[in-house]
Amino acid sequence: MTGYHERGSLRPSSDQRTNRPSTFHQYDKIQGSSDRESENSAHLRRTNFVFQGSLLAIAGIIVRIIGMIYRVPLTAIIGTEGNGYYTSAFSIYSLLLILSSYSLPTSLSRVISQNLAKNQYKNIVRVLRAALVYATVIGFLMFSVLFFGADRLADMLHKPYVSFSLQALAPTVWIMAYLGIARGYFQGTGNMVPTAISQILEQILNAIVSVLCADILYKKGQIADILYQDHEYAYAFGAKGGCIGTGAGALLALIFLLLLYRTRRGHFRRMVRKDPASPDSYRHIALVLGGTMLPILISSTVYNMSTVVDDYIFGNVMTAIGRETEIVLLWGVFGEYRILFNIPVALANSLSSSLIPSLTRAVEAGDRRNTIRRTRYAIRFTMLIAIPATFGMIALIHPICYMLFPSKNVETLISVTRVGAVAILFYSLSTISNAILQGLGYLHVPLRNAVISLVVHIVSLMAMLYAGLDLYAVMWSNILFAFLMCILNQIDIHKHVRFRQGILKTYVYPCIAALIMGAVCYVLDQGIAHVLPASMRDGRLGSAIRLCPAVCVGIVVYFLCLLAMHAFTKEDLDAMPMGGRLKRFVR
Repeated sequence: MTGYHERGSLRPSSDQRTNRPSTFHQYDKIQGSSDRESENSAHLRRTNFVFQGSLLAIAGIIVRIIGMIYRVPLTAIIGTEGNGYYTSAFSIYSLLLILSSYSLPTSLSRVISQNLAKNQYKNIVRVLRAALVYATVIGFLMFSVLFFGADRLADMLHKPYVSFSLQALAPTVWIMAYLGIARGYFQGTGNMVPTAISQILEQILNAIVSVLCADILYKKGQIADILYQDHEYAYAFGAKGGCIGTGAGALLALIFLLLLYRTRRGHFRRMVRKDPASPDSYRHIALVLGGTMLPILISSTVYNMSTVVDDYIFGNVMTAIGRETEIVLLWGVFGEYRILFNIPVALANSLSSSLIPSLTRAVEAGDRRNTIRRTRYAIRFTMLIAIPATFGMIALIHPICYMLFPSKNVETLISVTRVGAVAILFYSLSTISNAILQGLGYLHVPLRNAVISLVVHIVSLMAMLYAGLDLYAVMWSNILFAFLMCILNQIDIHKHVRFRQGILKTYVYPCIAALIMGAVCYVLDQGIAHVLPASMRDGRLGSAIRLCPAVCVGIVVYFLCLLAMHAFTKEDLDAMPMGGRLKRFVR
């Protein structure tokens, strides 16, 4: 293959080498697809992980766009202070979600794909039952921590009123545990469509319920402010209303996946009856599932807990230096930054979800060619999106912020986002490299790298906060955390897979193309801004008029630059969604 040099092998066991052809033949017969090189490119695009990951990525981007859109009226209702409570509550909720169910889809998809490769359907039944027991127990525990410990957690963050939002999110943790099982099952079969649809349904209902409940409860909070001679109840109640929508959306997604599974249950049961092998014991299943889940859970917790750590350290240090009155307001700005940050990072999260089961099957079969191919393309396609997203965010952050938050002073948000946009690139790369290492079976490696990066992150954050950098300290320390994760993960990937990523086509060419794209976007934005009337220039409509042409032209310029530099090979285009059309265009 082009773009890298193989220097070693994965050294599969002898029985893996012996059984690989029949195993892949059986699996392809069941799934109706094949990864063999002899298949035509259109069929490859329908079945490979890039196509499945692209479906999930499109859904993820739609979800983030919906999230960004509904956060605009939500923030308008609850204000920046309410957004500070909302962001803090979600930091705690996200951490407990990681402990309860975040690792379930990844772990289950890995274990299920291993059993599917061997046609062991009876084992899949037992894996699902064991996961159900785990979800029930851990979901209840996390619900109890969040509901009954809300006041204590709020005091730790120096935001007493955030307890209302924490209690509203408590049932969602339990629901998400069961939702993780359902998504893990479908992802393990290599089908990302159910997960994609469920995510969109979840976010649509979340948006509707969040805005409605926030408006209703904000008005209730205003009454409480008058009764108790306070000014925080309206913000806190409004944030609580926004959190209620999260649970409603999760419940709808769970119901959808359960109904979908019910339609396919007959076929699955027939495959179970045809399985001649005796299933493994529940003890063995629990050990395998736990052995897969625990490293992913711990590494995911360490990797994603930086936001909670930031919140805790930020509140305590700002209080220590006498700036406690700014905590909620500044953290609200950080929450608005996270809205923008999460959209491009959604691609890496989606591609990693589809990569793990497909990479696991390749490793199980001892297929070095497919293992390298999937690893190489996962990194390349992530960078093809993350790099221009970073440069585009820096170039167009002014009209983006004024379009989303037109009635606010967003100068602080613009300033910190220009710095924090670099984190998009490093978080995307570290996310996909975590998935590669997990798919290869080196589950403990991302954990070790995350611990090292987190320690450096904490030390740098505290030092910069005491130096008076406030939110900039959070931005720089997050960039440092993700950058260290990228370096350490890349070293381990090349150590275990032993191949050379094409540096020019993966990093250099996209950076050059994105730099040109960013310059064109900035010039076009400024040109349109000078034409518009001053009263309209920074309004929502004026910002949209500035933004839309710049984005459309930027996308075209970016891909034309890549084509001019011959950054794509025929294999690249075959693996890409709509690659056939691009190939005809290139010719």
